[in-house]
Amino acid sequence: MAERSTAAVDVADNSGDEPLTAEADQSTADGVAQNRERDTDIDEAHGNGGTERPGNKTTPPELHSGHKLARRYRLEECVTRLDGFSSWRAVDEKLRRAVGVHILPADHSRARSVLAAARSSALLGDPRFVQVLDAVEENDLVYVVHEWLPDATELTTLLATGPLEPHDAYQLVSQVASAMAVAHREGLAHLRLNPNAVLRASTGQWRIRGLAVNAALRGISSETPQRSDTEAIGALLYAALTQRWPYENDAYGLSGLPKDVGLIPPDQVRAGVHRGLSELAMRALANDGATASRHESPCTTPEELVKAIGEMPRIRPPEPSFTAPPEYQGTSYQQGTYGRPAPHPGITQPVHAPPPPLQSRTGKALKWAVSALLIAALGLGSWQLADALMDRDGKSTKDSQTQTQDGNDKKDQQPKPLRPIPIQEAQEFVAKGDAQHPGDVGKTYDGNPSTYWKTSTFVEGPPLAPFKPGVGIVYDLGSAHDLGKASVSLLYSGDHTTVQLYAADSLAPASLDSMQKIGEATTSGATATVKPAKPVKSRYVLVWLTAVPYSGADASTYSNAGYKQAVTEVKFTG
Repeated sequence: MAERSTAAVDVADNSGDEPLTAEADQSTADGVAQNRERDTDIDEAHGNGGTERPGNKTTPPELHSGHKLARRYRLEECVTRLDGFSSWRAVDEKLRRAVGVHILPADHSRARSVLAAARSSALLGDPRFVQVLDAVEENDLVYVVHEWLPDATELTTLLATGPLEPHDAYQLVSQVASAMAVAHREGLAHLRLNPNAVLRASTGQWRIRGLAVNAALRGISSETPQRSDTEAIGALLYAALTQRWPYENDAYGLSGLPKDVGLIPPDQVRAGVHRGLSELAMRALANDGATASRHESPCTTPEELVKAIGEMPRIRPPEPSFTAPPEYQGTSYQQGTYGRPAPHPGITQPVHAPPPPLQSRTGKALKWAVSALLIAALGLGSWQLADALMDRDGKSTKDSQTQTQDGNDKKDQQPKPLRPIPIQEAQEFVAKGDAQHPGDVGKTYDGNPSTYWKTSTFVEGPPLAPFKPGVGIVYDLGSAHDLGKASVSLLYSGDHTTVQLYAADSLAPASLDSMQKIGEATTSGATATVKPAKPVKSRYVLVWLTAVPYSGADASTYSNAGYKQAVTEVKFTG
């Protein structure tokens, strides 16, 4: 059984060069209508780390709006024309959708490398990258068709209004680093990972465009691609925290650092920067040594950066702000103005006090009648009550004593109510193979059911064995507790999910065999409740998934169809 990582592909960044057409300032090759990147052709000046090889300056073919490729892709607008290739917004008339197209002559010196890069990135199938839809050589042309994202926004545009909030910056570096770690495991590098290549979709998810293809279009290569991409991720985080580019040159609409001061930490550039994120940016950027603040080791690969992110304390999203409700205003009917036109704004209307109740002759007579009836009822009731107490004094006293004693006995026999056990910390446990998403474990106990930790997508199931014994998370409850039950909220329902509980000796247990199994539950719904078979007291608890249901492709979790599961919330009581 093979494990399949879930996400998508890209090729589409055409920013980074001064466009030669008037339309180029209006939109990007991925359909993001934003300002274009105004940088030089030397990526090293901006920390990209790649080496650009000049093309053969082949004259681009004569193309125009309305031209069709393969009798299917109708060119609409040229967004970039540079160094022998051009990029267009187009329409796929067969599927009736907008697409982007890169076009260059078949005899261009980079044509073969562009085709190879496009086909390799398309095979990755990770939806965190903008997806390559087609890569064709036809009629002396080579063209690459990719997704068009009209609802996405470049990081460049987001930073134009100010730095990102700490939680947004954390999500940016976490998602980009995880995606690039997957790409490098498949032998793919980006080498032009800059603020124009990172997009935030309308759903809040981050996507990367131009994987492998952008570098191939511009002839960029690197002897240390993992380090180059890691340093680029550090530069993105640095810019997100400070609204400054971490080099002396201005780039991507951002001001560079002052000259002759060197690379200073983000929390020294701008007040209020999150300390942990500041150190993380320096660990990714300063690859030749550790940071001065904590002397942590540098991160030289996206995989190391993902691990460093997973070791950070959780950064909670900002609390939602609620506006105070308007002061209560009585209806026009209550104010005696029913049916009258509404007063003009700004004009204070007099409020007429209602007349005192029951001041008429009939009202006074009614009051005296009601008072007399109440007095008579009270007298009769008091006499009957006294008579009943005198006749049944002994019997009533004895019965009440018996009932009180029985009630106390029953109360003592009732079980104590279960109380929530707060989770202090969590860490993904890997028994075999690769980790799932260690940076997202905190989302399983953040109190927000819309966030989640998800598994990879598996080709076979529901049981994960024999490919994996299971996947799961170890939770630290702060101190030893008597466990009553664990409630695990799941994203996908279906046949079927199996959840097991183990008592562990630490947050990082040595193996599954070293832990004590304390309970198991199988469900086809969205919640699994696991109760210990016998009383157990433990500080560390492993929530272990051994079977996951089949589910179709899910754009919200960037996952393809297959056997998968995601945990939204975990709660312990005892």
